Amino acid sequence: MWSGACLSSIGTWMQKLAQSWLVLQLSGSPFWLGMDSFLGEIPIFLLAMFAGVAADRFDRRRLLISSQCVQMTCAFILAALFATGNAQVWHILTLSFVVGTAQAFGAPAYQSLIPSLVPREHLSNAIAMNSIQFNLARVIGPVIGGLALTNLGAAWCFGLNGVSYIAVIISLSLITVSFLPAPSKETVMESMKGGIAFIREKPEMLPLIWVAFFCTFLGIPLIVFLPVFAKDVFGGTASTYTILLSVEAAGAISGALAVAARGKRGGLGRDAILALIALGVFESGFAWSRGWTMGLVFLFFAGVALIASFAMLSSLVQMVATDEMRGRVMSIYNVAFRGGMPIGSLITGALIPIYGVRTVVGVYGVIMAALAIYLLTVQRKLVTL
Repeated sequence: MWSGACLSSIGTWMQKLAQSWLVLQLSGSPFWLGMDSFLGEIPIFLLAMFAGVAADRFDRRRLLISSQCVQMTCAFILAALFATGNAQVWHILTLSFVVGTAQAFGAPAYQSLIPSLVPREHLSNAIAMNSIQFNLARVIGPVIGGLALTNLGAAWCFGLNGVSYIAVIISLSLITVSFLPAPSKETVMESMKGGIAFIREKPEMLPLIWVAFFCTFLGIPLIVFLPVFAKDVFGGTASTYTILLSVEAAGAISGALAVAARGKRGGLGRDAILALIALGVFESGFAWSRGWTMGLVFLFFAGVALIASFAMLSSLVQMVATDEMRGRVMSIYNVAFRGGMPIGSLITGALIPIYGVRTVVGVYGVIMAALAIYLLTVQRKLVTL
C-alpha cells in the first residue's frame, strides 16, 4: 500500500506544480491561485462531518478506492483539455472542486484505515513514515513535473498523475483490514452528534482542533503562494518554482524523519508547540529574506517545522480516538485542519495584491509564533499531552 501511495503522491505533486503555475500564467493574478486552492480544499471543510460518518459506517477501503477513481478521472480530463488546447481557468477550478469533494470522503477513510493496519504502539511512527513517503513525493514529484511541464507540456503532468492512481487502486484491492464498521441504526445526524459528544468528553481535543485550524490557516499559504515568490520576488520561471517546492519538501522529509526518530517519548504536545514556534520564525525569515540562498535555508527549515508539527498533532488526535469513533473524530479534526487551508488561501490571495506577498506571509509567521508561545506559557493544556 505504501509504495502505491508514494507513486500516487508523486503524480499528485506533478499535477499540483503544473496546475499552480498554469493558473497563475493563464489568469495573471494571485487571487485565482488562491481561489484554486480554496475550491480544492473547501469541500473537505463542508463535507467532513458526513465523510466521517461514512467512514464509521461503510468499508473504509472501498470508500478510499472510490475516492481514488474520481481523482484519477479528473486528472485524465485535465490531460485531455490541455492536450487539445481547450483548457481554461474555469476548467481547472471546477475540477479542483470535484477532486476536493473526492478527497473529503477519502481523507477520514484513509486516516481511519492506518490504525487498522498497524499496532497502536507504533501508530506515531506509522504516521511519521506516511509523512515521509508523502513528502518524498513532494521532492520527486515537482522535479519530474517541472521537467515534464518544460519539455513535454502540461498534458503529460496530468496524464502521468492519472496513471499513478492505478497502483493505489490495485494496492487497496489487495490489503486486508482488521476492523470493519458494525451496522448502525443511527441517523446521520445522530452519528454526527455522537462524534461531537465524544470530543466534548475529551478536554484535550478542542485545543488540538483550534491549533490545527490556525496552523494551516497561517502556515499553508507559504506553500500555496510559492509560485508568486518564484515569479514576482525572485523573478524566475517554472524551474524556480520547482526548486522552491523541492527545497520545502526536502525539509518536510527531514521533519518527518525527526518525528519518527523521537519514537514513543513523552512530551508530544510540548514538542508540537515548539515546532509551531519554529515554523513561525522560519516562515517570516523566508518571506523577508533578501538573498536567494538565505531564502532557501529558511524555506528548508520551515518545511522541517511544518511537517513535524502536522505529524505530531495528527498523532495526538489518533491516540485519543477509538476505532468506533475514529472516522468522526478525524473528520471533525479535518474540518479544522483542512478548513484552515482554503480560508487562509482565499484571504491571502486577496491580501497579496494590496500588501505584497512578502508582507502577508511574513506577518503570518509572526502571528503563528506568538500564538504558539501563548500556548506554551499561558494556555498549557497541550503541553501536558
